[in-house]
Amino acid sequence: MCSMPSRRKPKRQPGTTSPLASNATKRRNALAGPHDQRQSTPVMRGSDNVFEDLGFETEEAANLKVRADLMLDLRRYIHEQGWTQAEAATFFGETQPRISNLLKGEISRFSIDKLINLLARAGLEVQVETKLKAA
Repeated sequence: MCSMPSRRKPKRQPGTTSPLASNATKRRNALAGPHDQRQSTPVMRGSDNVFEDLGFETEEAANLKVRADLMLDLRRYIHEQGWTQAEAATFFGETQPRISNLLKGEISRFSIDKLINLLARAGLEVQVETKLKAA
């Protein structure tokens, strides 16, 4: 019987750095330049609604903020229960991918009505408050 030499690459010794990794570090450092040449970015205070700050129209921004707040409450509830996505899906009568969408914050996939129904199933009370916006 005849054996052929192995085609596998020899293993790298632990603790050694790949030549490619060290080159990437050198390139990154060269691109960064001296720290004293960086200009400071002005910081502006935002409103209470990040969606308005991002340029959404007032009505859409209000809707997005309400949905985001409700989703955060649901996410917090699921995490406090220590549930997996499958367990949460069973509790809420939803599919696991739908719970995944919820936990990832995919706002466009949920209506306010749906989120309120999920919160009610969890035994959480939703209160709606309105106030006149300061001019």
